[in-house]
Amino acid sequence: MKFVALLIPLAILLSIVKGQLVPAMFIFGDSIVDVGNNNDLVTLIKANFPPYGRDFAHQEPTGRFCNGKLAIDIIAEGLGFTDHQPAYMSDNANGEMLLTGANFASAASGYYNATAILYNTFSLSQQLENYKEYKNKLTAITGKSNASSIISNGIYLISSGSSDFLQNYYINPLLFTSYTPNMFSDILIESYDNFIQNLYELGARRIGVTTLPPLGCLPAAITAFGHGSNQCVARLNNNAISFNNKLNHRSQRLKRRFSKLNLVVLDIYSPLYSIITKPDENGFAEVRRACCGTGLLETSILCNQHSIGTCSNASQYVFWDSFHPTEAANKILATNLSNSGSSLIQP
Repeated sequence: MKFVALLIPLAILLSIVKGQLVPAMFIFGDSIVDVGNNNDLVTLIKANFPPYGRDFAHQEPTGRFCNGKLAIDIIAEGLGFTDHQPAYMSDNANGEMLLTGANFASAASGYYNATAILYNTFSLSQQLENYKEYKNKLTAITGKSNASSIISNGIYLISSGSSDFLQNYYINPLLFTSYTPNMFSDILIESYDNFIQNLYELGARRIGVTTLPPLGCLPAAITAFGHGSNQCVARLNNNAISFNNKLNHRSQRLKRRFSKLNLVVLDIYSPLYSIITKPDENGFAEVRRACCGTGLLETSILCNQHSIGTCSNASQYVFWDSFHPTEAANKILATNLSNSGSSLIQP
C-alpha cells in the first residue's frame, strides 16, 4: 500500500485527502465566469460594486456579474473545493491559493481578440500569457513534478463567444457589413481551435468548453434587437445554434487529432432555453426583465445601487442583469454542466 502511494504524485494525493475530485481548476473566458479579473482595469466592464454580490459571501461585490455565485463557483464546490479559484489578477492569487488553480477570465473578452481590445479587457491571448506566468509560479511553489501533475490532471473550463456577437459583431458596422454571421462564426471557430491547441501544448488534457447560450433570449438582446417584441429574437438564437454546431464539429476533429485530449462540449443553450421558456417548471416568475433596475438593458455600470426598480428577491428571476443569470438560475445550469462534463473527472 505504501508503494502504491509513492506512485501517486504528492499534489494528487493532497487533493484526494482534501476530498477534491480533481487537483485544480483553470477557467478562461468572459463575464459568465469572470470572478474579478477586470476590477483594476480601466474599463467600464466590471462588477465590483453594489448591488453585484449582494447575495454572495458577506454581501460583498467581488467582480462577479451576479447577485451571488456563478455556475463555476457551484461546480467547484461540487468537485470538493473549499475555496473558489482566485481571480489571477487579484491579491489572493499567490502562495498556496494557486495550488488549486486560478481564474483567468475577463468580462467582454471573446474568441475574437479585437472584442477585448474594444473594451480594454484581457483577450484570450492575454489570458493564455497569464496562464504561462501562473505555471512558472506553480513550479516555484510545488516543484516541477507536482506542478506538471496538477496541470495535466486539472480541469480547464472555457466560456467565450457571447461578447463577440452581442458586444461587438451585432453593434459594429465594420464587422456586420463585412461578414455574414456565418463568416464571423467561422473566424471565431478558428480562434477556438488555436486556443485549444495552445492549451494542449502547455499541458492541458481535460478541457470543457461551453456552447453559446440562446443569445436572442437575453433581456438586453430582446430590448436592442427585438423591435418592440417581448419574445426571444430568433435570428440571434439561430446564429448561436449555428455556432454551436460548428463548435461541436471542430471539437470532434481536435479530439481525433490529439489522442490524449479529453475535450467535452458543455451545452448551456438547451438548459437555459428550457428555463426561459418554461419558467414555472423551474421555479421562476420573471424571464423578460432582469432583477437589476428596469431589467431591460442594465449591466455593468448601468446596474448600480442607484438603479431604480431593482428587485428585492432575485431568486424569482432568471436574469440578474440584462446579460447574466441569477444565482438561482446558475444552480440549475451548474447541475446540467456538471452532468454533461462528468467524463472530465474520470482518471
